[in-house]
Amino acid sequence: MLLPQAFIDQTTALLGQQQFNEFCKALESDPVVSVRPNPFKDPEAKALKNYDIESRVEWSSSGRYLSRRPPFTLNPLFHAGAFYVQEASSMFLEQALKQCEHPLTVLDLCAAPGGKSTLLRSLLPDEALLVCNEPIRSRALILAENIIKWGHEGCLVTSNFPRDFSKVAPIFDLVVIDAPCSGEGMFRKDNPALEMWSPIAVEQCAERQRQIINDIWPTIKQGGYIIYSTCTYNTTENEDNISYMCEQLGAEAVEIDIDPKWNICQNLSDRHNLPVYRFMPHKTRGEGFCIALLRKTSDTPNTKTKTKKKFSPISTANNPLTTTDMVTLTQNETQYAIRTNDAPIIGHLIDNLHFLTMGVALCETKGRREIPRHELAMSRLLNHNAFPSVELSIDKALDYLRRQAVCIDAKKGYTLITHNDLPLGFANNLGNRSNNMYPQNWKIKH
Repeated sequence: MLLPQAFIDQTTALLGQQQFNEFCKALESDPVVSVRPNPFKDPEAKALKNYDIESRVEWSSSGRYLSRRPPFTLNPLFHAGAFYVQEASSMFLEQALKQCEHPLTVLDLCAAPGGKSTLLRSLLPDEALLVCNEPIRSRALILAENIIKWGHEGCLVTSNFPRDFSKVAPIFDLVVIDAPCSGEGMFRKDNPALEMWSPIAVEQCAERQRQIINDIWPTIKQGGYIIYSTCTYNTTENEDNISYMCEQLGAEAVEIDIDPKWNICQNLSDRHNLPVYRFMPHKTRGEGFCIALLRKTSDTPNTKTKTKKKFSPISTANNPLTTTDMVTLTQNETQYAIRTNDAPIIGHLIDNLHFLTMGVALCETKGRREIPRHELAMSRLLNHNAFPSVELSIDKALDYLRRQAVCIDAKKGYTLITHNDLPLGFANNLGNRSNNMYPQNWKIKH
């Protein structure tokens, strides 16, 4: 791997020559593969039993290393949301979350493609509300897909720039900022990151990161937490920005409990003494990653927000489509079910932000028809008795996921398609044929 000379100089200064040589050697090795089962759909990790599980990820309660990368796309249970393929280093988020005191309203600000969001949703108190945001529309759609597949009703997916949150009151107990960065930690996996790197890019990223922090700061409650992370090694985007939060905005850095056996590097700055946690590929099994936990100590002035009064949930008991009573509301001809306790916060957020999905999307109204939404099939709250179901073999399941026609033996109407008893989506059985209702943009293309 041909590294830029400026990067060589920068990283040698941080690590010393001997460690830098070990670091370069690690960059020439193959990336590791790691996965997490979905506790809401596959708590016993049955979907992983056909994979070569090598060992557990030490800082994760559920993460597992695989000995090789299998073709995940050809496993229907991957599309059912039974597990998520996540880089091992970023699973350390679990250890940071353990230090936070019962966060109930959480924002993952730069959340696509969804690894940290699905991890957060698995670990947060069940009653917590998780807001998953991604400003770039194409990436936000991928985020929404992964959150929908994870199947937990306590989520709201938005697509807004950090500055858009200026209209939001200070409601968050925790904000996770996995900041856009210069990508040094991804050199082994992402050659464009290597080609685009430069000292100027590092400075530009650091400035952009501080702007993101400034934009989102007013939405965090006093005493609330910030988990700040990057996939870089340098101190400009890490220690310097963490110090900025402490010295300029009013935060205190919080130590995270770690096991020395994990070989996590800590503070590398000669100007700051901060609890910072770095994953280096020559020391830990994973890609480059840096993370810190901070607590907001400064006051948060009340934010003046406008109420557009477009949010009017209706109490619903004994909803035949779900197993839990929730409130429902209709937005853009789609009926959503959300938890009663989430309604005030969700109302405030969708009054001020652009949302993609929330709670459980139940059905879409077209004329006199109510068409079940794919989100309902993916939800852990789906009432399986509301629809007839058809179990497909792996080959037929893959045909369904390619949006090909599948023959099903069921009465006419909307039918739930399953594989290994996990829902994949709906089909509309017309008798002599069936319409495949799997989302067009999600289909397998090979």
